[in-house]
Amino acid sequence: GTWILGATYPDRFAAIGPSAGWISWWSYVMEEGARERSGMEEMLDRATLPLRTLELKENYKQHGVYIIHGDEDRSVPVEQARTMVEQLSAFHKDFMYHEEPGAGHWWDNSEEAGIDCVDWAPLFDFFARHARPGKQRIRRIEFKTANPGVSANNNWLTIEAQMVPLKMSAVDIQFDPGQNKFFGTTNNVFRLSFDLSVADAGRPILIDLDENVLQVEGMTGTHKKLYLERDIDRWKHLMEAPGKDEKGPHRYGTLKDAINHNVVMVFGTNGNEVENQWAQHKARYDAEVFWYQGNGAIDIIADTEFEPSDYPDRNVILYGNSQTNLAWNKLLANCPVRVSKGTMRLGDRLLTGDDLACLMVYPRDDSDHASVGVISGTGKRGMQLTNNLPYMLPGNGFPDCLVLSSDWADHGVKGIRVAGFFGNDWQVDSGDFAFQE
Repeated sequence: GTWILGATYPDRFAAIGPSAGWISWWSYVMEEGARERSGMEEMLDRATLPLRTLELKENYKQHGVYIIHGDEDRSVPVEQARTMVEQLSAFHKDFMYHEEPGAGHWWDNSEEAGIDCVDWAPLFDFFARHARPGKQRIRRIEFKTANPGVSANNNWLTIEAQMVPLKMSAVDIQFDPGQNKFFGTTNNVFRLSFDLSVADAGRPILIDLDENVLQVEGMTGTHKKLYLERDIDRWKHLMEAPGKDEKGPHRYGTLKDAINHNVVMVFGTNGNEVENQWAQHKARYDAEVFWYQGNGAIDIIADTEFEPSDYPDRNVILYGNSQTNLAWNKLLANCPVRVSKGTMRLGDRLLTGDDLACLMVYPRDDSDHASVGVISGTGKRGMQLTNNLPYMLPGNGFPDCLVLSSDWADHGVKGIRVAGFFGNDWQVDSGDFAFQE
């Protein structure tokens, strides 16, 4: 937890102190070797990128790191700490490592109050000598994020949207107050913004990004941010903030984002007996998994009881398709993906069969930040196929839209028909999808 939080939100900490920590969820559950991945596998892997600590390791530059581990730890192997020491040694200038000889996972060798492995005096001495500088004193920001919906802000800079969704985005940008100038480089950034509180908004602001130079005239009045957007290979100034109907830090997708904002689960009652029973039982099961995993209760109601105005700005998860769940058309009338009995339309593509399962997230039209999650199928077989998808469990990542056929149960990735991410306008044709017949 310390490793991933420190890497994901680096400007929120002056220092971090991982004690006997796994590097990431992935080093905890499995050891991944290098191998070639198909286009479909690569698309699925992208949804888990925010959980891959080592992909974000450069973010540790922004704070101090003090690592503690016992060299005979049988719960978390000491190699986890040694690996991070090796990684940090290549670029970090402010980290320390204490490896306690003969210690296991829980140890206390001193006479001082407190357990040494979590109340280590040198660690708190290290903390005492670190402080967050505040954005006004920051001149250079080196920052990476895999998903602006998870982590987008860093002091006076925000990565608003990506060129390629859920691939790593990176910036190395400096601010020169004397010239009132932002300059540097970006990678996989479609839209970004600068906090004008660190600049002289009344003077012309100079921008030099990726060898593209422009000048923005003084911005006074209500403007608090300066927005820039890619126009092919050039940056342009946006006179107004992008609309909330676009992807942004407020709502960026992946299915996990649907389990947010005081979510309510709505099960369909307009199908046949088997479909209706599945929808209600699946909603109850998912709510109980969340109760167990996240220690939180989720409201569950029938589609006949759901009116959007009664649940403003709350995320909604629909169980069923556009015909079996009466809430579908109230929330997803403009969605380019539509699941019906025996068919599924995804943009211009039409998929057929009663064994297709669909997991999806899409904006809620009547909210600036809420989303609609979909657990759906084109028929009984498709709906029941979702029973084995662990989207409620930690560590798993799912893209904006995933479509499986019944072949998935026997053939894994070969049974996936569609996987991918909507574009920044939440459309299919502007998105990034992998298709498989």
